[in-house]
Amino acid sequence: MGVLSNKIGRETLKPGDHIYSWRHAWIYAHHGIYVGEGRVIHFTRAAGEEVGTGTALDRVISSFSAMPAGPPCEACGDLSVASGVISSCLDCFLSGGELYLFEYGVSPAFFLFKARGGTCTLAVSDPPDDVLHRASYLLENGFGIYNIYKNNCEDFAIYCKTGLLVITDISAGQSGQASAFLAAASTIESAAVTYLSTSVSVLAVVGCVKYCVSRFVSDIGIRRDVKKIPVEAFVNPSALDGPTITMNGVSTETTVPTATASDGPSIRKNIGG
Repeated sequence: MGVLSNKIGRETLKPGDHIYSWRHAWIYAHHGIYVGEGRVIHFTRAAGEEVGTGTALDRVISSFSAMPAGPPCEACGDLSVASGVISSCLDCFLSGGELYLFEYGVSPAFFLFKARGGTCTLAVSDPPDDVLHRASYLLENGFGIYNIYKNNCEDFAIYCKTGLLVITDISAGQSGQASAFLAAASTIESAAVTYLSTSVSVLAVVGCVKYCVSRFVSDIGIRRDVKKIPVEAFVNPSALDGPTITMNGVSTETTVPTATASDGPSIRKNIGG
Protein backbone atom coordinates (compact mmCIF):
# COMPACT_ATOMS: atom_id res chain seq x y z
CA MET A 1 0.00 0.00 0.00
CA GLY A 2 1.22 3.52 -0.76
CA VAL A 3 0.78 6.57 -2.93
CA LEU A 4 -0.07 4.60 -6.06
CA SER A 5 -2.41 2.05 -4.47
CA ASN A 6 -4.25 1.41 -1.19
CA LYS A 7 -4.67 -2.28 -1.99
CA ILE A 8 -3.94 -4.64 0.90
CA GLY A 9 -4.08 -8.35 1.74
CA ARG A 10 -6.63 -9.84 4.12
CA GLU A 11 -3.89 -10.96 6.47
CA THR A 12 -3.07 -7.33 7.31
CA LEU A 13 -6.60 -6.39 8.37
CA LYS A 14 -7.15 -5.18 11.93
CA PRO A 15 -10.43 -4.55 13.76
CA GLY A 16 -11.42 -0.91 13.30
CA ASP A 17 -9.93 -0.58 9.81
CA HIS A 18 -11.88 1.46 7.27
CA ILE A 19 -11.89 -0.61 4.10
CA TYR A 20 -13.41 -0.23 0.66
CA SER A 21 -13.80 -2.03 -2.64
CA TRP A 22 -14.40 -0.56 -6.09
CA ARG A 23 -17.76 -1.23 -7.72
CA HIS A 24 -19.14 -0.98 -11.24
CA ALA A 25 -15.99 -0.59 -13.32
CA TRP A 26 -14.35 1.67 -10.71
CA ILE A 27 -17.12 4.27 -10.94
CA TYR A 28 -17.39 4.36 -7.15
CA ALA A 29 -16.29 2.41 -4.07
CA HIS A 30 -18.27 0.76 -1.29
CA HIS A 31 -16.94 1.46 2.23
CA GLY A 32 -17.23 -0.25 5.59
CA ILE A 33 -15.60 -0.94 8.95
CA TYR A 34 -13.82 -4.25 9.51
CA VAL A 35 -14.76 -5.52 12.99
CA GLY A 36 -12.73 -8.71 13.13
CA GLU A 37 -13.39 -12.43 12.61
CA GLY A 38 -14.03 -11.84 8.92
CA ARG A 39 -16.98 -9.48 9.50
CA VAL A 40 -17.66 -5.99 8.14
CA ILE A 41 -20.25 -3.43 9.26
CA HIS A 42 -21.33 -1.18 6.41
CA PHE A 43 -24.13 1.13 5.27
CA THR A 44 -25.95 0.26 2.07
CA ARG A 45 -29.04 1.19 0.08
CA ALA A 46 -29.40 -2.33 -1.32
CA ALA A 47 -27.13 -4.56 -3.32
CA GLY A 48 -26.50 -3.01 -6.73
CA GLU A 49 -28.12 0.30 -5.74
CA GLU A 50 -25.45 1.87 -3.52
CA VAL A 51 -25.36 4.93 -5.77
CA GLY A 52 -28.65 5.82 -4.12
CA THR A 53 -30.04 8.39 -6.56
CA GLY A 54 -33.50 6.86 -6.38
CA THR A 55 -33.82 7.23 -10.14
CA ALA A 56 -33.29 5.18 -13.27
CA LEU A 57 -29.57 5.99 -12.92
CA ASP A 58 -29.40 3.27 -10.26
CA ARG A 59 -30.43 0.64 -12.81
CA VAL A 60 -28.08 2.00 -15.49
CA ILE A 61 -25.02 1.92 -13.25
CA SER A 62 -26.02 -1.43 -11.75
CA SER A 63 -26.02 -2.91 -15.26
CA PHE A 64 -22.27 -2.27 -15.58
CA SER A 65 -21.44 -4.99 -13.07
CA ALA A 66 -23.96 -7.57 -11.94
CA MET A 67 -23.94 -9.04 -8.45
CA PRO A 68 -22.13 -12.37 -8.20
CA ALA A 69 -24.36 -15.23 -9.31
CA GLY A 70 -25.05 -18.20 -7.11
CA PRO A 71 -26.94 -19.15 -3.97
CA PRO A 72 -27.07 -16.84 -0.92
CA CYS A 73 -24.02 -16.80 1.35
CA GLU A 74 -24.24 -19.48 4.06
CA ALA A 75 -22.90 -17.03 6.65
CA CYS A 76 -24.94 -13.95 5.69
CA GLY A 77 -28.03 -15.22 3.92
CA ASP A 78 -29.64 -13.27 1.07
CA LEU A 79 -28.25 -9.73 1.06
CA SER A 80 -29.67 -8.77 -2.34
CA VAL A 81 -32.33 -6.58 -0.76
CA ALA A 82 -30.46 -5.61 2.43
CA SER A 83 -30.38 -1.91 3.28
CA GLY A 84 -29.32 0.35 6.13
CA VAL A 85 -26.44 -0.54 8.45
CA ILE A 86 -25.73 -4.26 8.08
CA SER A 87 -23.10 -6.80 9.11
CA SER A 88 -21.77 -9.22 6.53
CA CYS A 89 -18.79 -11.42 5.89
CA LEU A 90 -15.80 -9.93 4.09
CA ASP A 91 -16.56 -11.86 0.90
CA CYS A 92 -20.08 -10.44 0.67
CA PHE A 93 -18.76 -6.94 1.36
CA LEU A 94 -16.16 -7.21 -1.41
CA SER A 95 -18.69 -8.73 -3.82
CA GLY A 96 -15.90 -10.09 -5.98
CA GLY A 97 -13.78 -6.93 -5.82
CA GLU A 98 -10.33 -6.21 -4.41
CA LEU A 99 -9.66 -5.06 -0.84
CA TYR A 100 -8.40 -1.52 -0.15
CA LEU A 101 -7.56 0.38 3.05
CA PHE A 102 -8.75 3.97 3.53
CA GLU A 103 -5.94 6.09 5.00
CA TYR A 104 -6.22 8.68 7.78
CA GLY A 105 -3.92 11.49 8.89
CA VAL A 106 -2.23 11.85 5.49
CA SER A 107 -0.21 14.94 4.57
CA PRO A 108 -1.67 17.64 2.28
CA ALA A 109 0.82 16.66 -0.45
CA PHE A 110 -0.19 12.99 -0.23
CA PHE A 111 -3.88 13.93 -0.29
CA LEU A 112 -3.52 16.06 -3.42
CA PHE A 113 -1.44 13.41 -5.18
CA LYS A 114 -4.27 10.90 -4.67
CA ALA A 115 -6.45 12.60 -7.25
CA ARG A 116 -9.25 10.06 -6.89
CA GLY A 117 -11.57 10.99 -4.03
CA GLY A 118 -12.67 8.53 -1.39
CA THR A 119 -9.29 6.94 -0.64
CA CYS A 120 -7.79 9.05 2.18
CA THR A 121 -8.31 12.07 4.43
CA LEU A 122 -6.28 14.55 6.45
CA ALA A 123 -8.49 13.80 9.46
CA VAL A 124 -7.00 11.62 12.20
CA SER A 125 -8.68 8.37 13.21
CA ASP A 126 -9.81 7.69 16.77
CA PRO A 127 -8.60 4.56 18.62
CA PRO A 128 -9.98 1.22 17.34
CA ASP A 129 -12.16 0.71 20.44
CA ASP A 130 -14.01 3.97 19.72
CA VAL A 131 -14.40 3.02 16.06
CA LEU A 132 -15.83 -0.40 16.87
CA HIS A 133 -18.19 1.07 19.46
CA ARG A 134 -19.66 3.53 16.96
CA ALA A 135 -20.02 0.88 14.25
CA SER A 136 -21.71 -1.60 16.61
CA TYR A 137 -24.01 1.07 18.04
CA LEU A 138 -25.12 2.19 14.59
CA LEU A 139 -25.65 -1.42 13.54
CA GLU A 140 -28.32 -1.58 16.23
CA ASN A 141 -29.73 1.93 15.78
CA GLY A 142 -29.21 2.91 12.14
CA PHE A 143 -27.53 5.80 10.34
CA GLY A 144 -30.47 7.57 8.75
CA ILE A 145 -31.64 7.39 5.15
CA TYR A 146 -29.11 6.71 2.40
CA ASN A 147 -28.26 9.75 0.28
CA ILE A 148 -25.54 9.64 -2.37
CA TYR A 149 -24.27 13.15 -1.60
CA LYS A 150 -24.84 13.64 2.11
CA ASN A 151 -25.22 10.26 3.79
CA ASN A 152 -23.53 7.37 2.03
CA CYS A 153 -21.36 4.39 2.95
CA GLU A 154 -18.19 6.50 3.06
CA ASP A 155 -19.88 9.05 5.36
CA PHE A 156 -20.78 6.17 7.67
CA ALA A 157 -17.24 4.77 7.76
CA ILE A 158 -15.64 8.19 8.27
CA TYR A 159 -18.01 8.95 11.13
CA CYS A 160 -17.18 5.62 12.76
CA LYS A 161 -13.47 6.41 12.45
CA THR A 162 -13.55 10.05 13.58
CA GLY A 163 -16.87 10.88 15.23
CA LEU A 164 -17.05 13.97 13.00
CA LEU A 165 -20.29 15.15 11.40
CA VAL A 166 -20.98 18.04 9.05
CA ILE A 167 -23.14 20.64 10.85
CA THR A 168 -24.38 22.58 7.82
CA ASP A 169 -26.91 21.68 5.15
CA ILE A 170 -25.33 23.64 2.30
CA SER A 171 -22.76 21.14 1.12
CA ALA A 172 -21.95 17.46 0.75
CA GLY A 173 -21.28 15.26 3.75
CA GLN A 174 -17.93 13.82 4.79
CA SER A 175 -17.59 11.65 1.68
CA GLY A 176 -14.47 12.22 -0.42
CA GLN A 177 -16.16 10.54 -3.37
CA ALA A 178 -19.09 12.98 -3.30
CA SER A 179 -16.76 15.95 -2.87
CA ALA A 180 -14.59 14.81 -5.77
CA PHE A 181 -17.64 14.35 -7.99
CA LEU A 182 -18.94 17.83 -7.18
CA ALA A 183 -15.47 19.33 -7.70
CA ALA A 184 -15.19 17.62 -11.09
CA ALA A 185 -18.66 18.78 -12.11
CA SER A 186 -17.83 22.35 -11.15
CA THR A 187 -14.55 22.20 -13.06
CA ILE A 188 -16.22 20.87 -16.19
CA GLU A 189 -18.93 23.51 -16.00
CA SER A 190 -16.45 26.37 -15.71
CA ALA A 191 -14.27 24.85 -18.46
CA ALA A 192 -17.21 24.81 -20.84
CA VAL A 193 -17.78 28.52 -20.23
CA THR A 194 -14.13 29.55 -20.78
CA TYR A 195 -13.25 27.11 -23.55
CA LEU A 196 -13.75 29.55 -26.44
CA SER A 197 -11.41 32.17 -24.98
CA THR A 198 -8.67 29.99 -23.46
CA SER A 199 -6.07 27.65 -24.90
CA VAL A 200 -6.41 23.95 -24.18
CA SER A 201 -3.15 23.79 -22.19
CA VAL A 202 -4.08 26.71 -19.95
CA LEU A 203 -7.58 25.33 -19.53
CA ALA A 204 -6.16 21.97 -18.43
CA VAL A 205 -3.87 23.55 -15.82
CA VAL A 206 -6.57 25.84 -14.44
CA GLY A 207 -9.05 22.97 -14.34
CA CYS A 208 -6.61 20.72 -12.49
CA VAL A 209 -5.84 23.40 -9.91
CA LYS A 210 -9.52 24.14 -9.36
CA TYR A 211 -10.34 20.46 -8.95
CA CYS A 212 -7.52 19.91 -6.43
CA VAL A 213 -8.38 23.01 -4.39
CA SER A 214 -12.07 22.07 -4.30
CA ARG A 215 -11.25 18.56 -3.06
CA PHE A 216 -8.80 19.87 -0.47
CA VAL A 217 -11.11 22.44 1.15
CA SER A 218 -13.94 19.87 1.21
CA ASP A 219 -11.95 17.27 3.14
CA ILE A 220 -13.33 16.44 6.59
CA GLY A 221 -9.89 17.12 8.11
CA ILE A 222 -9.88 20.71 6.79
CA ARG A 223 -13.50 21.84 6.91
CA ARG A 224 -14.67 24.14 9.69
CA ASP A 225 -18.32 23.11 9.51
CA VAL A 226 -17.78 19.85 11.39
CA LYS A 227 -18.21 18.83 15.01
CA LYS A 228 -17.39 15.72 17.01
CA ILE A 229 -20.68 14.14 18.07
CA PRO A 230 -20.98 11.11 20.39
CA VAL A 231 -22.79 8.27 18.68
CA GLU A 232 -25.35 8.13 21.50
CA ALA A 233 -26.19 11.80 20.84
CA PHE A 234 -26.53 11.17 17.13
CA VAL A 235 -29.10 8.45 17.75
CA ASN A 236 -30.78 10.06 20.78
CA PRO A 237 -31.00 13.89 20.75
CA SER A 238 -31.69 14.03 24.50
CA ALA A 239 -28.15 12.74 25.08
CA LEU A 240 -26.80 16.07 23.77
CA ASP A 241 -27.00 18.83 26.40
CA GLY A 242 -27.81 21.72 24.09
CA PRO A 243 -24.37 22.77 22.80
CA THR A 244 -24.08 26.04 20.89
CA ILE A 245 -22.08 26.57 17.74
CA THR A 246 -21.08 30.02 16.56
CA MET A 247 -20.95 30.31 12.79
CA ASN A 248 -20.44 33.60 10.95
CA GLY A 249 -20.94 35.44 14.21
CA VAL A 250 -24.31 33.80 14.94
CA SER A 251 -24.75 31.69 18.06
CA THR A 252 -26.71 28.61 17.02
CA GLU A 253 -28.40 26.00 19.19
CA THR A 254 -28.10 22.54 17.71
CA THR A 255 -30.02 19.31 17.95
CA VAL A 256 -29.08 15.95 16.56
CA PRO A 257 -31.64 14.15 14.36
CA THR A 258 -32.73 10.64 15.09
CA ALA A 259 -31.53 7.90 12.78
CA THR A 260 -34.96 7.57 11.19
CA ALA A 261 -36.07 11.20 10.94
CA SER A 262 -33.17 12.56 8.90
CA ASP A 263 -31.97 12.17 5.34
CA GLY A 264 -28.41 12.40 6.58
CA PRO A 265 -26.26 12.73 9.67
CA SER A 266 -25.96 16.53 9.46
CA ILE A 267 -27.05 18.38 12.60
CA ARG A 268 -30.20 20.48 12.27
CA LYS A 269 -29.79 24.12 13.33
CA ASN A 270 -32.45 26.17 15.13
CA ILE A 271 -31.33 29.79 15.00
CA GLY A 272 -32.79 32.09 17.62
CA GLY A 273 -34.22 29.23 19.70
